[in-house]
Amino acid sequence: MRMLGKGPSRLTPQLCRQCQDFANEYLGGTEIELTMLFADVRGSTPLAEKMGPSNYSQLISRFFAIASEVLIRHQAMVDKLVGDQATGLFVPGFAGSHHRRQAVDAAQELLRATGHAEPGGPWIPLGIGIHTGVAFVGSVGSQGTATDITVLGDPANIAARLSSTAASGEILISREAVAPGLDIDHLETRELELKGKSQPVGVYVLKQYS
Repeated sequence: MRMLGKGPSRLTPQLCRQCQDFANEYLGGTEIELTMLFADVRGSTPLAEKMGPSNYSQLISRFFAIASEVLIRHQAMVDKLVGDQATGLFVPGFAGSHHRRQAVDAAQELLRATGHAEPGGPWIPLGIGIHTGVAFVGSVGSQGTATDITVLGDPANIAARLSSTAASGEILISREAVAPGLDIDHLETRELELKGKSQPVGVYVLKQYS
C-alpha cells in the first residue's frame, strides 16, 4: 500500500496518506474538543549561537525525531515540527476519551527521553504546555491549494503561550486539561497572565521529578 501512495500519513499511523492528501487539497474541518501539547526548546537562540548552525540542526533533528515517536506512541496527531517547537493534537477519535491523560503521559515521557531526569541535566531543555478546549481542526490555505492540517482558535493559542512560559523541565497543565486520576493535590499552582488573555489562566505545574 505504501508503494501505491496509500500508506499511513506523517501525522499519525491511524490516518492514511490518501486521506491526508484529500484534506490537503480541499479546505474543511470541524470544531472539536481536544487536548493540545506544545513543546518548546528553552533558550534556543543562545543555544544555536553557541553550537553553530550544523550542530544545532543535528540537535533539533534529534529532538523532532524523538518528539514524533513519543507523540505518535500516545495516539497524537503530529501537528507541527517547526523551528524549535513540536506540537501534538490529542483528538478523541484517535487518542480516545482519555485524551487529557494521553497528553500528560506523553509530556512526561518526552521530558524523560530528553534527559530531564538525568543527573547531568537534559541534552535539550524543554518547556511544555497542555490545554484542552474546543478548537477548529482541519485544512487551511486557499481553495484548491490547502497547505496544512492544523488546529486554530483560542485554545491552541493558550497551549502555545503555556509552553513558552514553562521553564526547562516544567509541564504547565491548564485546569481544563487536568486528567482523571492525575494527583494534583501536591502540585504547585499558578495564575498566569498570558499575552492576549483578559483573564489569568490557572495551571498546575508538573515537573520531571514531581
